[in-house]
Amino acid sequence: MSCSKIFPGDFPELTCEVIKYLQNDYSTLYSCVLVNRLWCLLAIPLLWENPISISNPNGNYNFNFIEIYLHNLNDDKLNEYKINDNPLPLNTLFNYPKFLKYLNTYDIFDSVDGWVEGFIRTSKPENRYFLKGLNFHSVTDFKELIIMSLFKLFIENEVNLHTLEIKVTDPYFHTCFYNILGLILQNPNFIHNIRNLKFYAISNNIKNILIEDRIIQIINLHQNLKTILLGNGNLLFYRPLLLSKDCNCSNSLNNIILCSVDFNNMNNFKKIFEQLNVLESVHVVHCSSLSDFIQQIITLTKPFKLKSLFINEILQIESSIQLLLQKSGDYLENFGYRFDLDYNLSLKKQQLLELITKYCKNIKFLDLYGIDNLIIYPIINLIENVKQNLSYLSISTCNNNPLTWEDYFYSSYGDTECSSIILQNLGQTLPSKLEYLHLSLHHIKTSDFEIFLKNSQDTFIKKLLIYHRESQDILPTVKEYIMKKERVKYLAIYW
Repeated sequence: MSCSKIFPGDFPELTCEVIKYLQNDYSTLYSCVLVNRLWCLLAIPLLWENPISISNPNGNYNFNFIEIYLHNLNDDKLNEYKINDNPLPLNTLFNYPKFLKYLNTYDIFDSVDGWVEGFIRTSKPENRYFLKGLNFHSVTDFKELIIMSLFKLFIENEVNLHTLEIKVTDPYFHTCFYNILGLILQNPNFIHNIRNLKFYAISNNIKNILIEDRIIQIINLHQNLKTILLGNGNLLFYRPLLLSKDCNCSNSLNNIILCSVDFNNMNNFKKIFEQLNVLESVHVVHCSSLSDFIQQIITLTKPFKLKSLFINEILQIESSIQLLLQKSGDYLENFGYRFDLDYNLSLKKQQLLELITKYCKNIKFLDLYGIDNLIIYPIINLIENVKQNLSYLSISTCNNNPLTWEDYFYSSYGDTECSSIILQNLGQTLPSKLEYLHLSLHHIKTSDFEIFLKNSQDTFIKKLLIYHRESQDILPTVKEYIMKKERVKYLAIYW
């Protein structure tokens, strides 16, 4: 009876909670829009929180949202490009810009770039002749006009942003990007509720120094910033952001993500982290010059809650990494390495795995790439050690970058032996439930795969992805031991 009343909207507060649960399920939300007026009113805001993230059926950007936004614009400059001569939506039922919650500057730039190219192609013949006659700089000016108009539209509609990602890579848009930051600073209410700030660095030049200054001002506007991501650059570029005397986030920032940054010659980590009073987690993802970072972190007087460590370089295992894990191993929940298959590195890989096994008992996410047969048993020991918490596991023996035919032959042979060892020993080590298991193996033998499935028959895997190459036919075994017994909710096999 209750369900029948929820459907027509007799209990709107309950219906609202149900719709919120579908926040990232876009296809279902589209269906909800068609149910009735109430469901439509509840689903539309969720669909327009981050419209750029919703791709078309081909997996590409869907630029329709730009045309919907442009309907709300009345700019004489746009008319100069004959934009109103093209068929745009005649009417909109909602004030769609008002619903925006997540904004990525790079995605806006990229989407406008793609939309303009399509706009020129699909214009009326007489207008297409005019638009195609524009030179490169005129087209760039047109794109910048669209971008600036969109940001003005967001500001005028007083959107309530929760997440802002600042990223620019195309130097042709640096001036536009600089102007956008100025527009934001002139309208601080536009970002007053931001809790998550993600900043991706760009190459240093005079324009970027000016950009950096405005970004620092944006950071200093916030007293409640919870999360900051710094990515793709030398951390020297970020130092003014982290050490600014006017920074207001020392008592609010509880999550820092460092992604693909270079720690070389950065000597202020201790000062940076000592001034953050409520920091709950630090995530280090595929960064370089890690030894410089570690040497400073181990001298901190307060706990250092390293939640994620993903590495792609071999460390001096015996010294700095051991000290880091002694200090932070109890906090580590996500660990992974990605090394090419190189048998000369096997000893260091083994030492690293042994240290993780010794000091890190709470790992939930484990991603190991470039496995050889010399380190399989340390990996099995590690999985056994963390199985009570483990939810996500990814194991790869494949070497995507063999340098020579001899390397390819050797790695293929090693992969074959390694795959057999994994399949014969992994099944009985898995926990009773896994959210995700990814096996990327070379030369899977049907008999080995059957052993794995039999040994893991007490494990339910929500998502199972199997990538294999040059292997025997495993589909009959999959049908017999997985599909019939319904041990997996989602299955993908790629070869």
